[in-house]
Amino acid sequence: MNELSLTGRRTIDTSTPSTRPVSIAPILRLGVLIIVAAIVLVPLLATAFGGLRDLGDLRANAFGLPRTWIWSNYWDILVSARYWRLLGNSLVIASLTVALTLTLASLAAFAFAHLRFFGDRFLASYLMIGMMFPAATAILPIFIKVRNLGLLDTPWGVVLPQVAFGLGMAILLLRNAFKQLPSELLDAALVDGCGYVRYFLLVTLPLSLPILSTVAIIAFVGSWNNYLLPLILLNSDGNFPWPLGLMAYQGEYSTAWQLVLAFITLTILPAILMFLLAQKYIISGLTAGAVKG
Repeated sequence: MNELSLTGRRTIDTSTPSTRPVSIAPILRLGVLIIVAAIVLVPLLATAFGGLRDLGDLRANAFGLPRTWIWSNYWDILVSARYWRLLGNSLVIASLTVALTLTLASLAAFAFAHLRFFGDRFLASYLMIGMMFPAATAILPIFIKVRNLGLLDTPWGVVLPQVAFGLGMAILLLRNAFKQLPSELLDAALVDGCGYVRYFLLVTLPLSLPILSTVAIIAFVGSWNNYLLPLILLNSDGNFPWPLGLMAYQGEYSTAWQLVLAFITLTILPAILMFLLAQKYIISGLTAGAVKG
């Protein structure tokens, strides 16, 4: 603090200023983020490096760097026609699941968000109950129903149950997002003679692209990684998706774990890349659809 001396000159106070207490919240936040990142990345890196080893090295040191880098484990899988056929089957099943889930969920969510009819709340709650039960709890009824429909060992036999069990979450996210759109848009559209169908197609869907992208990615990744339903409902190797392709490396008495890890690494890359490319849309979509309107 500046003070005037007896001679009229201004002197400067050179005392040490008081130091502010250092907040440890950013340090704790950084530490938590590092721990979470390690929990996610360590298994992925261990899987990727495990595909570059031989079986003995993998058993001796599962989490270290390979002593000998065996790139042929990856190359032999990439040049095999079976690998690409499995990926093609997975892509067909996942694409059909995404298309059907978005179509049915968006229509139902729009009806629950903007229309009022007898039993609408009961029906919405009934659909939400589906989120409480995984597909494994109903595997026997699913198998019987798919068999009666003649859809065993076909892509549709896997697609339809996946869509049925994914509709609850999709409708919940889409309904909340649709309800947050300004009601003045619907009122203005109705006054101008625009019906519900045109409003849904021309206004609601274009304004809801982030949440639609989020639902699409959730449905795609869930279908891409599904193992139980294809195992029960598919019989021929020509229709298997990639999770069932792992059985080719399992023998009666031993398993080629290095090839299993290489195969897993190559097949989860599409899902990881999709998440990285659509990260912005996932966050904005979940933020828009997870808040009660």
